[in-house]
Amino acid sequence: MNHNGDDGGTGSVSAREEPGMRVAVAGGTGLVGRHVVEELKAAGHHPVVLARSTGVDLVTGTGLDGALAGVDAVVDVTNVTTTSGKKAVAFFDRVAHTLQDAGEQAGVRHHVLLSIVGIDRVGLGYYQGKLHQESVLKSGRTPWTVLRATQFHEFAQQTLDRVPGPLAVVPRMRTQPVAAREVAQRLVRLVSAPAQGMAPELAGPRVEQLVDMTGRLLRARHQRRLLLPVKMPGATGTAMTGDGLLPAGPGPRGSQTFDEWLTLHTPHHAHQGG
Repeated sequence: MNHNGDDGGTGSVSAREEPGMRVAVAGGTGLVGRHVVEELKAAGHHPVVLARSTGVDLVTGTGLDGALAGVDAVVDVTNVTTTSGKKAVAFFDRVAHTLQDAGEQAGVRHHVLLSIVGIDRVGLGYYQGKLHQESVLKSGRTPWTVLRATQFHEFAQQTLDRVPGPLAVVPRMRTQPVAAREVAQRLVRLVSAPAQGMAPELAGPRVEQLVDMTGRLLRARHQRRLLLPVKMPGATGTAMTGDGLLPAGPGPRGSQTFDEWLTLHTPHHAHQGG
C-alpha cells in the first residue's frame, strides 16, 4: 500500500509528472476519515489530518491555518454525536464556516463534503445540521462537491450503543447500507477530479431493514438483548419506513453487503485470523 518509495525506475513518466496532491481530511481520525487517509496514501496523495489529536480544532480554528498551508483540496467527514437539531446545526455551522474561511485564505481549490442520502426528506435533528452544512459549503467561493451516502454497515452497532442495557430500542427504517471503506474510495475519486456540485448518491448493494440488521448483529455476536422495534412518529417515521433514506436515482453502488461485513467483524472470524 505504500506508494511513496522508489519504484526502481519502472514507473511511467506521466506518474512522475503528476505528483500527489496535499489533501486535508477534516475528521481524519473518525470511522470514514481513517479510511480516507489510507485511500489517499494508496492513490499517491499526501493526506493532512485535521483533528484535535494533530493540533487542529475545527470549532475554534486553532492550528487550522498552518495545517492548510500548501493544501490543494479538503475532504470534510466531520461528525458530531447528537440527535438535537439545534446542537447539530450549531456544530456544523461553526465547522463549515471555519473550514471555508481558512480554505479560501489558503487557496484550496476543491472542497469535498460527505453528506447523507435523504436528509432533505427525513426530518431528524441531525439531518437538519447536515443540510445546513451543505448550504454553507454552497455559499462559499471554493469549488465544491457533495457526496451523499447511505448509512454505513456500522450503523446497526451505533444504534445499539445509544441505549445500553438489556433492551435494544431500534427505529423501523429502510436503508441501503454501504461499507465505510467504499465511501472513502468514492470520496478520494471525487477529490481527485474537478468539482461537480452534487455528485450521484452512493449506496450499498441491497436494501435492508435496520431492525433485521440489528437482530443479525446481536445473534452473530452472541449478545442477548430484547429487540424493541419502534416507528418514529409522524412524517419522519413514514419517510424512514418508506423510501426516504434510499437513493432517489441512479448512482454508484458499493459491493460489500451487510452480511459480508458482519462475517468480517464477528469475534469468531477474528480469532481465526480472518
